[in-house]
Amino acid sequence: MKHAVNELDMRGFMITGSVNDEELSNPRFHPFWAAAEELGIVIFMHPRNFPAGQSRLNGNGRLDNVIGNPLETTVALSHLIFEGTLDKYPGVKICAAHGGGYLASYIGRSDHCVTHASMFCEAVEKLPSEYLQQQLYFDSLVYTKENLRHLIATVGADRVVIGTDFPFAMGTADAIDHVLSVDELSDDEQAAILGKTAAGLLGIA
Repeated sequence: MKHAVNELDMRGFMITGSVNDEELSNPRFHPFWAAAEELGIVIFMHPRNFPAGQSRLNGNGRLDNVIGNPLETTVALSHLIFEGTLDKYPGVKICAAHGGGYLASYIGRSDHCVTHASMFCEAVEKLPSEYLQQQLYFDSLVYTKENLRHLIATVGADRVVIGTDFPFAMGTADAIDHVLSVDELSDDEQAAILGKTAAGLLGIA
């Protein structure tokens, strides 16, 4: 990572949501997060199905992708929050594909766990929803205008970057129109989602 950034001028890295069935919050991966924080780069998380649930995702509908991909991201981000990894490395910046999976859609349940069942959340220092607005970023590929409106309302327009999933079949060819379809966005918010925020994360003038 240090060679790629310092010698090759790379601006970030892509990872999957787990490594050989191990969570990214596992302490063995702390050196990775420490390096990402030290280098000040963005980590793009793109899932590769959901290995732990593969036996239930077979059959029609390509469920390993349609359901498994967003589920993998949801689980990975939740572990990073609840295991205290994001607290340990507060400078880490993660951008999650596909709107971060299901996390933003049901983050209230995670908050409820902290406020009403704190015995299960000893490692976390603040409400899970706060991490969504501080260390995490999300791409806009959530397919419907209502889903995108909800994502923006939950995490803030400044935490969303345009996503296409190009060149895969689950991608979209009208990503810009998808963003512009959210009528409530100001010109500044549109500009942020369509490029300004990503440029900042990647250190592009």
